[in-house]
Amino acid sequence: MPDQTNPRVALVTGASRGIGGAIATRLAKNGFTVVINYAGNTAEAEKLAASIEEAGGRALTAQADVADSAAVARMWDAAEASFGGIDVLVNNAGVMKLATIAEGDDALFDSQVAINLKGPRNTMKLAATRLREGGRIINLSSSVVGLYQPTYGVYAATKAGVEAMTHVLAKELRGRNITVNAIAPGPTATALFLDGKPQSVVDNLTKLAPLERLGQPEDIANAVAFLAGPDGAWINGQVIRANGGII
Repeated sequence: MPDQTNPRVALVTGASRGIGGAIATRLAKNGFTVVINYAGNTAEAEKLAASIEEAGGRALTAQADVADSAAVARMWDAAEASFGGIDVLVNNAGVMKLATIAEGDDALFDSQVAINLKGPRNTMKLAATRLREGGRIINLSSSVVGLYQPTYGVYAATKAGVEAMTHVLAKELRGRNITVNAIAPGPTATALFLDGKPQSVVDNLTKLAPLERLGQPEDIANAVAFLAGPDGAWINGQVIRANGGII
């Protein structure tokens, strides 16, 4: 666990709710000072930060569109000014828009590439030179890379790109004592995931994994906490599929 007198700092993108919120909450519980990045939902981000503070943790909100490299740089500067540096980067921000490859329009393609692929590239570009020694980079991929269901083509392509950058950056940071890994969740019971899905669809997804339940945001947060903590120090350049055995 981080030293409470000199806590390590974790920047979590897309952290106002859902999986990102669970990750921020878990890392704060483990003693990290947490920078809660969000794109537009100020109220949710501030609510999460207040919850973390009330539980005895420390949190700072930071608005930035991860697809905007200048905004990401400003956010990183602000975190360094407030806390002296960043030790853990968690690239969680992402969007998922489904359509067949034949029917998907340019807007569907461009928005997912901008947020899901360029966003992690923007933060990893800074982390490669500015993350503190002994730091951790943890990217969120998806188990759709492997499942490859119809209508997930563009989304899966962006996440496959994230996995590729994970493997490459782990090698490029040789000698820095910084690990780079990815977590690939399966179906996870967030409000956004469940929204609009008939109960029959949810029931079918629940049965896909041998453990016969949907993942919970806390399941993913636990995997991230492992990689961010001392027990994950020897894991590097890997993709961990946190999906209950669905693939």
